Amino acid sequence: MATLAEIRALLGEPGFNWTDPAPWIEMEREFGIQFPADFREIVDAYGSVQINNQLYLEHPAGHLLHCLGESIMGDLELFREEDMAEYLPSPAGANPGELMPVASATTGEWVFLRVPDSFSSPWRVLVAELDSPAWVLHEMTFSAWLLAYLRGEDVTVCSRNFAPDRPFFEPLS
Repeated sequence: MATLAEIRALLGEPGFNWTDPAPWIEMEREFGIQFPADFREIVDAYGSVQINNQLYLEHPAGHLLHCLGESIMGDLELFREEDMAEYLPSPAGANPGELMPVASATTGEWVFLRVPDSFSSPWRVLVAELDSPAWVLHEMTFSAWLLAYLRGEDVTVCSRNFAPDRPFFEPLS
């Protein structure tokens, strides 16, 4: 699994550094799942940000303008609509095998965490390109996926055009 230190080395020092678990506990209770530790660690470090002017990550703290829990609720509603459900290989939701929307991109992709089939199974990342429509399941953790994205590797979200010099982020206001 990729580490926050590896991500920080490419992306830069985070400025959010959230330590209160309350927003995660509340959001996880609402959805009935516990998000993977690596995803939580990254989001707690960076907060709600836009990476490379392309990828949006949000934090669950309710006082933020861009709140992960609210975004997930809206995205779940969107992807449960009949005409949108066909874009995904599994239903959107929090049950085993379902897809939890956790990030989006200005280039038309949505990033999902695939809820494990069992407690001992790993979380995986699925990226759906809604303009194609196509999707790719990446057999990797969120941190490994994000690290590959930051390195400019092919993880379905093209980063080369948006960060030709090096990856960067801006807090969402």
